Amino acid sequence: MTVRIGVEEEFHIVEVETGRLAPRAAAVLEGLPEYTFTTELQQAAVETNSGVHESLADLYDDVTSARRRLDAAASTHGLAVVAAGTVPLARAADTRPTAGRRYRHMVDEYRLVADEQLICGTHVHVDIPDRDLAVRVMCEVSPWLHTLLALSASSPFWAGTDTGYASWRTMVWQRWPTAGPPGCFADAAEYDAVVRALVGSGVISDAGMIYYDIRPSAHQQTLELRICDACPRAETVVLIAGLFRALVTDARARLAATGTPSCQGRHEWLRAASWRAARSGLEGALIDPATRREAPADQVVRALLGRVRPALEAAGDWATVRGLAERALANGSAARRLRRTAHQDDLLACTDLAIAETRGEERPRPRRAAPDPRVASPPQAAA
Repeated sequence: MTVRIGVEEEFHIVEVETGRLAPRAAAVLEGLPEYTFTTELQQAAVETNSGVHESLADLYDDVTSARRRLDAAASTHGLAVVAAGTVPLARAADTRPTAGRRYRHMVDEYRLVADEQLICGTHVHVDIPDRDLAVRVMCEVSPWLHTLLALSASSPFWAGTDTGYASWRTMVWQRWPTAGPPGCFADAAEYDAVVRALVGSGVISDAGMIYYDIRPSAHQQTLELRICDACPRAETVVLIAGLFRALVTDARARLAATGTPSCQGRHEWLRAASWRAARSGLEGALIDPATRREAPADQVVRALLGRVRPALEAAGDWATVRGLAERALANGSAARRLRRTAHQDDLLACTDLAIAETRGEERPRPRRAAPDPRVASPPQAAA
């Protein structure tokens, strides 16, 4: 039986004419069903939740349908939505937090960390009804998660500046106290004890603030991937979902065959691997989990494909995932495309490209009026 998957996508809300963040989530979400579309910490972001699917084709149809509905809702207000880790012209002054006790507490407690939560991610859920197994699988697949981050990298800009990173979202996200690679846990009881201790410490307020790169869901019988940037192209979402499901399936098979985890409890290198992926994306070196040394990104991605090929073939996903992966390696990361557009034109054109790709379009739509030159021509980063 094919394991079911689902996806959560976060989107920035921007003004079409300026590319600036717009705190208009309430207006955009009005009339849309709450079980599919919801708010985030900042009012300049919204989230979609897919259904649960066995087929990658069905997941793609679901994701693209939700994007079309969200884009249509935003367009009626002169707005657009962007699936990317960051948007180039984002400023904290352009948004405000969503109302509610939990969000108010987060803003008061974490201050600038919460104020600058101007980032969006892609989360993938894979069914694992057994929580003990989910915790063990979490440890088994962690060495490969930075590869998925590299495939998703879409956030080279921050507040009008080229950061030099492919995923600056990763660097912003890691400021939260529980963000980053998880530890190694023997079972769900040990994991839950750690979560209770963190809540008891007062550093976080609830289990939902466990922001590990991967975690057992607190509300569903799933293992949740959280390391990835939001992806402008829906095809990248499907690629990452297919690879993550295959990693989980592969880990379950290996655990069943050996009865013992392969992890030796040494996870210090995982944060370094995530940094390398955030810095380079697909355009530089990644850390090879087998050697823990730098290797070309295409080599590491193809090593991942080789590792999970049996799981992909069993699910009927091999041709789809391999094709999408090879296309990603040939075309480069979203960060590369966005940076190239910004260098050739400006950051507003870069935002237009992100809007177009979120809509499933190859090129931005022509502008009806000339933008404010102070917005259209921010300082250009060095090539």
